[in-house]
Formats: sequence, structure tokens, C-alpha cells
Amino acid sequence: MELFEALHTRRSIRAFTDQPISEADLETILRAAMDAPSAVNAQPWHFVVITDRAMLDPIPDIHPHAAMCRTAQAAIVSVAEIALEKAPGNWMVDCSAAVENLLLAARGLGIGSVWCGLYPRQERMAPMAALLGLPEGFLPHALVPLGYPAQEFKRVERFKPERIHRNGW
Repeated sequence: MELFEALHTRRSIRAFTDQPISEADLETILRAAMDAPSAVNAQPWHFVVITDRAMLDPIPDIHPHAAMCRTAQAAIVSVAEIALEKAPGNWMVDCSAAVENLLLAARGLGIGSVWCGLYPRQERMAPMAALLGLPEGFLPHALVPLGYPAQEFKRVERFKPERIHRNGW
């Protein structure tokens, strides 16, 4: 898929078919995530891939906006290893860049995704950390359910020229 088509047609997909996602496609998505920029090239991220239905199904009890996990074929949780951070305060920006790459890679493969934020909501982070068995010093950042879409990818015009300022406000 052409880059700008992927950029302009990436949408939050919340309805999935039961078609499985191949390990090769999951690896392609994770490789794209790890190619993201990070402050001082710290790359403080880890990714937990969830494909076990027994783990996917209870996620909506942790995240109130993640009901689509019950039909997703996989989910990826971005996790920050705080000890790897070289520019204090930037781990969440670094992980966000990785998640955006992940979303675009999924779109490029025709796989639907939706970004479900965990950070900074402790009521979501703590139970997700428990579900995943995260060790001390590792923080869950975002949850991305994945699956082949049971809805359409379509472009929605979001360009707002009135929000562009040049050489100052």
C-alpha cells in the first residue's frame, strides 16, 4: 500500500472478522513499531503480544472502551521500561511514536487496529500490569486490539488550514 493512502485511511477499527493474523504479519507490525524515533535513541519500549482468547476476553473489564478485544484476533500492549529512559519524562512520547508506527503498519497490511490508552489512568494501568505479569519498573502505555476489519477503511477529511500558523501565532 502506498504510504499516503495508509496515512489518510488509517481509522480506529472496532469490528473484526474471525480471520487470524499471521505470525509474520505480527512481526512486521512489531518491526515497524521498533523503527520509531525516540529521545536520545533510548527505545524504552517493550511489546506484549496477546493472542490467547482467555487473556483477550477479560480486557474490557480492565479498559471500559476495549470491548472490541472480544472479537480481536490479537492485541499488542506497549510497555515502557523506565530504566531505559535517557531523557526523563519522554518515555510516553517514545512509546506513542512506536504505537503510531504500529497502527500504520497494521493499516498497510490491511489489518484493523484501535489505540486504547492506558497511561496515565492508574485504574487501567495497574490491572493491565497484573494481567500481563509486568515486573517492577515496567509501565503499560497503550493497548492496541488488532484484527481484519469487519468495517470499511475510509478517508475522512481532517485538514484544518485555520490551525496552521507560520513564523509565530
